[in-house]
Amino acid sequence: MLYLWIKAFHIVSVVCWFAGLFYLPRLFVYHAQSEDTLSKERFSIMERKLYRGIMGPAMIATLIFGGWLIYLNPSIFSMDGWIHAKLTLVVLLIGYHHMCGAQVKRFARGENTRSHVFYRWFNEVPVLILLAIVILVVVKPF
Repeated sequence: MLYLWIKAFHIVSVVCWFAGLFYLPRLFVYHAQSEDTLSKERFSIMERKLYRGIMGPAMIATLIFGGWLIYLNPSIFSMDGWIHAKLTLVVLLIGYHHMCGAQVKRFARGENTRSHVFYRWFNEVPVLILLAIVILVVVKPF
């Protein structure tokens, strides 16, 4: 029963993390398009609060609950390679998360050099990773 509770909290944490991963790059799009100082400052505050207040804690909770699930069921690694592929994608997602954090800092310093078009494409990365992770977990193709 404990395993199912932890799994539920893991899923909720993942949903919260992905909500931030989807929304933050969209804020980057709007920030890159903004021209007045007030808008730029407002977007910087929104980006910082989203990254630190929601995305960071949600990522940490996701990793804690996911690690706990693995601890309770280490035999998951004896299954085919789907769990290894999933964890590889999680590592890539953590890297993407930190890239977003670096971009939050660049915007705050007024050092953004990328266009809104770049961020529109950048925003698609977590969608592709989520799609791959869900397929790996549900279908277990390996």
